[in-house]
Amino acid sequence: AALHGVIGVMMALYHRKVNGGAGQVIDVALHEAVFNVMESLLPEYSAFGAVREAAGSALPGIAPSNAYPCQDGWVLVAGNGDSIFKRLMATIGRQDLADDPQLADNAGRVARIAEIDAVIGGWTRTQSVQAVMDQLAAARVPAGKVYTAKDIAEDPHYRARDMILSQHTRDGDDIEVPGIVPKLSLTPGTVRSSAPHVGDDTDAVLAEAGLTAQQIALLRSKGVIQ
Repeated sequence: AALHGVIGVMMALYHRKVNGGAGQVIDVALHEAVFNVMESLLPEYSAFGAVREAAGSALPGIAPSNAYPCQDGWVLVAGNGDSIFKRLMATIGRQDLADDPQLADNAGRVARIAEIDAVIGGWTRTQSVQAVMDQLAAARVPAGKVYTAKDIAEDPHYRARDMILSQHTRDGDDIEVPGIVPKLSLTPGTVRSSAPHVGDDTDAVLAEAGLTAQQIALLRSKGVIQ
């Protein structure tokens, strides 16, 4: 919803710049924002009566495209293009499936997806994530490692991009938190303070709003604020 709200603000500002005149209300609902990114959920139901349900890590109707277990983690493999599928099968030693006319297009592969997933998973289980990635990269098959929190914390790219920041909490602990997105060249943004306890920033916020110290003390004495 926040993303769609920002897009709405940008559209409204552009409209004002081009056309002049007054501003306009931007109306964004949480459920509508999620609905907007549900891809073909509604068209699938409208055209075929298909009700999409939980499908785990697979991409329904696009085969094969799934997350597969390795010896030390998981890898996402998208071998759903016709030529990509052939290269994938050749790489894992299943030339018979690469040459199978029933699997030459997506419709045929979708009909046999359980079999295909089992074959790919059987291959990945015997190897490390890096070994799988190296072989699929050489075969030009799209694949990516499924990151855990540990993987993110240890990835030098995240740190080079300042996407992992050290934060000293008000309880005296040092923890790592996500960095700022997006990054602007002139105003990149910073984490200004740690998360407060209840009431920690009340005085500062009220003072910024124009209340005097005496007014704040009066509100606190009456139990209006902590």
